[in-house]
Amino acid sequence: MFTYPIISSLVIGLIALLHIYILVLEMFLWDKPAGLKAFGHSQEMASHSKVLAANQGLYNGFLAAGLCWGLYLGESGFAINVFFLSCIVIAGIYGGLTAKFKIIYIQAVPAILALALLYIGL
Repeated sequence: MFTYPIISSLVIGLIALLHIYILVLEMFLWDKPAGLKAFGHSQEMASHSKVLAANQGLYNGFLAAGLCWGLYLGESGFAINVFFLSCIVIAGIYGGLTAKFKIIYIQAVPAILALALLYIGL
């Protein structure tokens, strides 16, 4: 069946790290200078949406955890990584169409690349 060559594993690992970074930004830094800069919100907007952002950050953490789980399982984790990468693609496209278009490039495109690498066996 499919194996996990180093390139696929590295890309998936980087995507997991990206989602951990997003978790930190959304859960802990949303209304701090780093969060305000990353998301382009005013202090007032950030203060009003802090709880919602923390919830969203938690979901990003679950995506990262799922990718790490799939990597940990190696070849047996193929379907798990396909599932979580697919979730990231869908969330990235939705976020890009409803919030900021650059989300497509930040989340969806890397996940599509990782899926392609998985399926071609790199």
